[in-house]
Amino acid sequence: MKFQNRLSALAAVALVASLGLTACGGNSDGASGSSGGGKTTVTFLPKNLGNPYFDTSDAGGKAAVDEFGGTYAEVGPDTATPDAQVPFINTAAQQGVDALVISADDPKAICNAIGTAQSAGTKIVTFDSDTSPDCRDLFINQATAEGIAKVQVDEIAKQIGDSGEIAILSAAANATNQNAWIELMKKDLAADHPNIKLVDTVYGNDDDQTSFDKTAALLQAHPDLKGIISPTTVGIAAAARYLSTSEYKGKVALTGLGTPNQMREYVKDGTVTSFALWNPEDLGYLAAYAAKALVDGTITGKEGDKFDAGKLGSFTVGADATVLLGDPYVFDKSNIDKFKF
Repeated sequence: MKFQNRLSALAAVALVASLGLTACGGNSDGASGSSGGGKTTVTFLPKNLGNPYFDTSDAGGKAAVDEFGGTYAEVGPDTATPDAQVPFINTAAQQGVDALVISADDPKAICNAIGTAQSAGTKIVTFDSDTSPDCRDLFINQATAEGIAKVQVDEIAKQIGDSGEIAILSAAANATNQNAWIELMKKDLAADHPNIKLVDTVYGNDDDQTSFDKTAALLQAHPDLKGIISPTTVGIAAAARYLSTSEYKGKVALTGLGTPNQMREYVKDGTVTSFALWNPEDLGYLAAYAAKALVDGTITGKEGDKFDAGKLGSFTVGADATVLLGDPYVFDKSNIDKFKF
């Protein structure tokens, strides 16, 4: 979310040309512009494509857009870096997209591009990971930061007997949501879990292989490690994959944020006891309906504004133009087969 894009002029021209194609679904090649007949055009811009979490959330967005008869597109970079989203925002603005729904890679790096898009009439909804509040029209928050931090600390504390060394395997070092959760986890540990020591925080950049390698490195660097918290769906799955075939299976606890489909085998084979998440499909669905409400003028992002979100019901805009989906949910062996996302 910051400053200028660092692509070469040639790459930028090629990117704009490729984005001129209409997209429908997971595709880094295009964003749909406003179509005829008054359809609301909504483009989802996740942190990166090929991420199972965003595959799910964006599918929820598409379902909502289909319900209200709009035109849906998904675009995005292959790798989550601070300013990788900038050219996609610029192109969407040039094409006159009605609304952009963005999971921000950085709180500030895309703000200039967002400002240009807003000046062109595009409504900006962030979801999952926010920009600075003054950069967007509305933020769809999956759960409160305090609630997300607390559930992860509570789960690791139960699994390691509330004592011992733990580490955190996060996404990118500048990810807004990750950093907010980590700071709150540190406060929670200090206040309520004095016998748990956080010995390291490492970053897998939401890349499977990098996260896998960082897990291995953590266990080598900290032979007394009793648990790992990974507040990212890519990270927790990669860490579980490493632990499941290692000598540490059943000895080093792992929790964090993941999807049931990613984590099912690791819960069933005993690698992971429990983990948490909200429903990312509902998050994308809610974000799409919020985008339509902004485009229609039903809401402006003012505290107290209300709008309908289809099957999810009515929602109210809170402070800082934020809408809350709900509380995180804990998945374990007793309930994981009830969920298919």
